[in-house]
Amino acid sequence: MKLSENKSLKTYNTFGIAVNASRFMLAETFFDLQTIIKNKKNLFILGGGSNMLLTKDVEQTVLHIATKGIKIINEDEDFAYVEVAAGEVWHEFVLWTIDHDFGGIENLALIPGSVGACPIQNIGAYGVEVKDTIATVKTLNIETGEEAIFDNAACQFGYRDSIFKNDLKGKVIITAVIFKLTKKKHQLKTAYGAIANELRIKAIDEPTIRDVAQAVIAIRSAKLPDPKEIGNSGSFFKNPVVDKVLFETLINDFTDMPHYVLEENKIKIPAAWLIESCGFKGQKYKDGTGVHHKQALVLINYDNATGEAILALANKIQAAVKEKFDIALQIEVNIF
Repeated sequence: MKLSENKSLKTYNTFGIAVNASRFMLAETFFDLQTIIKNKKNLFILGGGSNMLLTKDVEQTVLHIATKGIKIINEDEDFAYVEVAAGEVWHEFVLWTIDHDFGGIENLALIPGSVGACPIQNIGAYGVEVKDTIATVKTLNIETGEEAIFDNAACQFGYRDSIFKNDLKGKVIITAVIFKLTKKKHQLKTAYGAIANELRIKAIDEPTIRDVAQAVIAIRSAKLPDPKEIGNSGSFFKNPVVDKVLFETLINDFTDMPHYVLEENKIKIPAAWLIESCGFKGQKYKDGTGVHHKQALVLINYDNATGEAILALANKIQAAVKEKFDIALQIEVNIF
């Protein structure tokens, strides 16, 4: 357990926002977490900092979770149950599952962030959500220090949502996640257009989970900026879901609008297309902010932008989309 004061958080958030924490505590073990919780109640939990926009200095004590550990705790003929410490890097865990031929999260390769953050957002990509592989989530209650385990149903997973993002926000710390992964008869999700095309280019007719992961890595690397090279938090907005009445009005006016039917009266529309249609894709602004030239969902810190400036850009995009399409874009990242 390490304590620092007036600590810069620039390297602890993928946007690279230069704000400070009045106090900063690094937890590298479960015992560290228990000790810190026992002595500090007003905590600001920080994992990989990949789904967060910091707009001001943090006066609370920042707790950075850096616990490590991956272990198989149970397995049978078909499944392996793997417990992963919250501080593990998500992509490194995905690669670990590939090396062990455990299936289920190969489509989620190269998503930035920590394992402990993945249930909060219910991260997802290319037709897969992490909720489909989570068996249980282990937590510590910040107020009481008590341990609690949430099964999949208790996590109340939704689209980029969970109980940890709502009712339990600021009340519990996720310490570990237990995944249920396939050992054979992997249910590969390759129907997503980009993955199918990438496999076709590589002339792979019978893909393995490694082939799917490598296809995803290639796709993401080609169109998404690396947070290590340029500040960003991946997808900034959720893809909106609209009712059939609004959709039919829109499709009459915008005949080329891409869409996906979720159920009879619910249609998902790509937020990136909406943003691009409003003219934001590829734009750079004097305050250091911008929108990525290959993926309009990604807001960029090009040149020492402040969190306030990035949030102002996000609000400007929301207003433009609302005015043109009558659709309210929801921000996916956590704003502080």
